[in-house]
Amino acid sequence: MINALYQELARKISARQNCVVSNNEEWEIKHGEAIRQLLELLPHGSGIDGETTLDYDKSNRDRIVLLSEFHTMDGNGFYGRWITYKVTVTPSLVCGIDLTIIGNFGKHSDIKDYLYETYYWGFRQPIEWDTEKAGYRMVLDTI
Repeated sequence: MINALYQELARKISARQNCVVSNNEEWEIKHGEAIRQLLELLPHGSGIDGETTLDYDKSNRDRIVLLSEFHTMDGNGFYGRWITYKVTVTPSLVCGIDLTIIGNFGKHSDIKDYLYETYYWGFRQPIEWDTEKAGYRMVLDTI
């Protein structure tokens, strides 16, 4: 079955939370591993160089909260400072998802627009379970 990445991630978050409530440690671990694999499909590189983690306490079936880092570059191409930021994904009846990005961007406020576009595209990418690899993969040929 093909789903958008945000849909599968929300399903796995919900399933893991159900396992926590029912003390099903085996499946809690399995769903946690699936979440880790899904996070690996999110955009990375081009400044999005830090680790991206899920805030399990603030995420649920209707809200995904990620914590990540962006590595800035100066005009000479040298790395500058790290910017930590939070991405919150919520449902939208019009667009499928709404994104909110919060961080201490300072003079690098243009990065926020770049992150918004990049994550919006990334979360909406179609994915499916690849039985041969026993993992998720992006679906490139959906037509």
